[in-house]
Amino acid sequence: MGAIEAGRRDEAAPSRRPAADVGGDWRARVLVGTCSWTDHEGFYPPGTKPTDRIAAYARRFPLVEVNSSFHNPLPAATYAGWTERTPEGFTFNVKAYSALTLHRPDEPPTPERFAAFRASYRPLVDAGKLGAVLFQFPPRFDASEPNRAHLARVAEAMVGETSVVEFRHRSWLAPERAAETLDLLARLDLGHVVADAPEGAVGAMPTVVAATTPALAYARLHGRGQEAPPGDTSAPADRRDYRYEAAELEGLAGMARELADRARVVHVLFNNQRRYSAPNAESLRRLLGQLDRPPESDLGRQLPLLGG
Repeated sequence: MGAIEAGRRDEAAPSRRPAADVGGDWRARVLVGTCSWTDHEGFYPPGTKPTDRIAAYARRFPLVEVNSSFHNPLPAATYAGWTERTPEGFTFNVKAYSALTLHRPDEPPTPERFAAFRASYRPLVDAGKLGAVLFQFPPRFDASEPNRAHLARVAEAMVGETSVVEFRHRSWLAPERAAETLDLLARLDLGHVVADAPEGAVGAMPTVVAATTPALAYARLHGRGQEAPPGDTSAPADRRDYRYEAAELEGLAGMARELADRARVVHVLFNNQRRYSAPNAESLRRLLGQLDRPPESDLGRQLPLLGG
């Protein structure tokens, strides 16, 4: 299986190539991690306290995505604690609070809510550990003019931060609309999230391998579970509880290489649930030449943590 085929790229969509001053070994510019770190099955040594998991995680990965911030704004003290428990150079991406992505009709995305959200993760900014802010929109967020206007509001409210957008309504990346959407994101200086998701699930998008900002390319890997049966409007977790096999990981490595040609830094986040996200992320890092541990260490608990 070739890199593009394994990456399930939508050939009908364009590949935007922003001007990026890239150089050196591309593998060193690809950061791989997982979406959340709290519930990886079998990853942490027995007896690891919940408060110690971020430190243990950061000894194995350089990057993580904070997802709990989507449900409620987190206290600044929480972020400050995470910065203290992680090494210099570690990167946090933060998922935007759901009111700002129009998930909460009763909480309009006012300037005050944007400001409060930005203030919450200020300790990450001060510590130099903020990578990007992820705006994941709901499946009903289609490519309408009001929603395009909301993207402009997001861009204005988030000036000074690196922000990326994950769409979950196919109208944005349909073959006849994808180029327009990518151009819009580029004009607003918002990053495009390359999504790899179970076909047929609600919110699943075509995989459009593109970068819309020269600073960062961003990919979220949700797994490739079986297609939803006819009439199924749900997106059950078991379709995301998916193990990427070797050939698929080779394809994802090829996708990372392609993105590294288009942006200075590439973030690859596995979101294929608690059993497989950490082992798959470590396997991809091995393919990229970032690890020299034997493959059995991908199970996490079988060998000591890095530095241990």
